Amino acid sequence: MSSGEQKKALLEHLLEQGPDFLILVNPFDNLDVSAQAHLREVLRALGATRSLVQLVGRVEDVLPGTTDFFFLRGDSLQKYPTAAAFWEAKGEGPTFKGNIPSPISRKMTTWKELVHFHGVSVSFDGRQVLDRIHWKIKPGEFWQLIGPNGSGKTTLLSMITGDSHKGYGQDLTLFGQKKGSGESVWPLKKEIGYFTPAVTDRFKGYHSLENMVISGLHVSIGLYVIPTDTERQLAQDWLGLLGLLDKREAYFKDLGSGEKRLIMIARAMIKHPPLLILDEPTAGLDDPSVRLLVALVNKMAQESQTAILFVSHRKEPGLRAEYQYRLEKGENGSRGRALSLG
Repeated sequence: MSSGEQKKALLEHLLEQGPDFLILVNPFDNLDVSAQAHLREVLRALGATRSLVQLVGRVEDVLPGTTDFFFLRGDSLQKYPTAAAFWEAKGEGPTFKGNIPSPISRKMTTWKELVHFHGVSVSFDGRQVLDRIHWKIKPGEFWQLIGPNGSGKTTLLSMITGDSHKGYGQDLTLFGQKKGSGESVWPLKKEIGYFTPAVTDRFKGYHSLENMVISGLHVSIGLYVIPTDTERQLAQDWLGLLGLLDKREAYFKDLGSGEKRLIMIARAMIKHPPLLILDEPTAGLDDPSVRLLVALVNKMAQESQTAILFVSHRKEPGLRAEYQYRLEKGENGSRGRALSLG
């Protein structure tokens, strides 16, 4: 099941227990638009008979009819005097100054297409998930991949990254090489920068921010080689752009969620890979952190030749993707539709 489908199943299970109150932590993350609308109606009805405690990072997720608003200031829980005071407290996030750092060495690419699906269909246990997918990603393009829960987004991504065997025997070309032509998955992965929030769980050791960014040059979980002066300077340039240079010796594990995401995206982007995949990068973040992350992604798209694939259920305000690939469920699996947003 997709993460969205798992969330819906868990909520149904909890409601069957007949609880007196529900604690909802970012309940709309990883849900598609229709599922969000349905969940809002379910929770609105529940709120008439029991207490709901909602922890959210996005203002748009606040349920209608909410009566009491609180915020954390350090370790202290404080209450807004009125609902109006909460709505007036919304602020704009900061922006970035300067350009994104250049890579240590710039690899010249000759591919006219980085990814080419030509009539690709995928089934699992006799159930067709993808139906004749046609999609091209070219160097430097900025795409957003969207679709309802269970539509096959994760399946598509896993074929691009080489983590799924479903690409074999298909008319699928990745970085100029036909899938199933004897290629190794490791050279493929070197061409892709990848980030999903779950990746941060792998970094539980005492890694400094500087070493975290440098580790992106070595594709390692942590840094186990002595970095060169050039590598240190590049990492510091990225930290300076992110406004975290003064924390370069701080431990990654001690950062907040928003700062961790920025570091991980810098780590994925430090080599300016031909393709950067950002899989639900804003899930669980508050509004200021989302605005900052979206501003960074826009900046990378504008100032590099890296193609970016941004995967999200939300239409993030301010995201300046050039193209959208929309998966739409059908009787024989999901069909895809490419749209120009220009």
